Amino acid sequence: MLQLHYSRRTLRFNFPARTSRGALTEHVAWYLHLTDTQRPGLVGLGEAAPLAGLSPDHRPDFEPQLVALCAAFNRAALPAEVAAETALELVTSEWPALRFGLETALLDLHHGGERVLFDNAFSRGEAGVPINGLIWMGDAAFMRAQIRKKLTEGYSCLKLKIGSLDFATELQLLAEIRAEAGPEELTLRVDANGAFSPAEALGKLEQLARFDLHSIEQPIRAGQWAAMADICRHSPVSVALDEELIGVTDPTQQVALLGETQPAYIILKPTLVGGMAAALEWWQLAEEHGISWWLTSALESNIGLNAISQLAGEYALPDFPQGLGTGQLYHNNLAAPLQIRQGHLHFDPLGAWQLPAPGQLQ
Repeated sequence: MLQLHYSRRTLRFNFPARTSRGALTEHVAWYLHLTDTQRPGLVGLGEAAPLAGLSPDHRPDFEPQLVALCAAFNRAALPAEVAAETALELVTSEWPALRFGLETALLDLHHGGERVLFDNAFSRGEAGVPINGLIWMGDAAFMRAQIRKKLTEGYSCLKLKIGSLDFATELQLLAEIRAEAGPEELTLRVDANGAFSPAEALGKLEQLARFDLHSIEQPIRAGQWAAMADICRHSPVSVALDEELIGVTDPTQQVALLGETQPAYIILKPTLVGGMAAALEWWQLAEEHGISWWLTSALESNIGLNAISQLAGEYALPDFPQGLGTGQLYHNNLAAPLQIRQGHLHFDPLGAWQLPAPGQLQ
């Protein structure tokens, strides 16, 4: 029979992570430990790390809900052969990070408790996943330093968070990047995190277009479907929906959202949309509407990042950069056999993990 327990770790950023919701200095990750009485010593590990300001389940009652989930799971006394089909029924869509954590723990245990969730070139250590180099919001000097570092490290795709500085300063930063590397050498993405108003968005996008951007994520706040649809139709820069997907769990509403807005891309964050299966459902709907996609982590520790990276290794286009460069943000991340080389994330299946212990609350 399967048993479920949890632990907690407070992750601390190397520098304040400035988002549209404010500056974050720490982030709490909860780990779900899944064991099977028939296979002593094996542990399936999943991560539930709701993100402040974005995750529907970043709430004061998250830990009580996690305690209740463990109790309900353990009362059910599920055998391993039926757990994957029934366990997720214990978690509603109201708790997307919990669903992702439980789903990952189930997959991990099923595949031997070695943090290998899919058998593909990435998980076998044969190929890396291309990623964008993430440039965090900050003052101009801070962002310039990050840009220089990422270019030196060999990234072929950079993503800049914009919307926190004076717009003229942000345009100047983009001009400096383009002076260093043209579009044939470097792909540029920007993420506005909803910073533009509907009235100003197209005007700003016209100015951004001269830098040959790949895309802009979430130019206006989520929930303004008609305005977003107008921007997607007329923008000279391809639009990607990100926060727009959060909390939209009803399939009819999902179809309506994509049908009305018709973005060029959607951004899939399993922690925020309800797990890997939920992300794949969005992917299938997107493809039916002629919309492309990529996967992005949501500031998880290396446990969650590894799961999303392996999902990318299974389903993503091999040459399309994913948003998986967040593992270096913390000075107390769990050590993992993940490494970035020349703009690609690599996994060593024989490498060592630092794993939390059940009941450990840090």
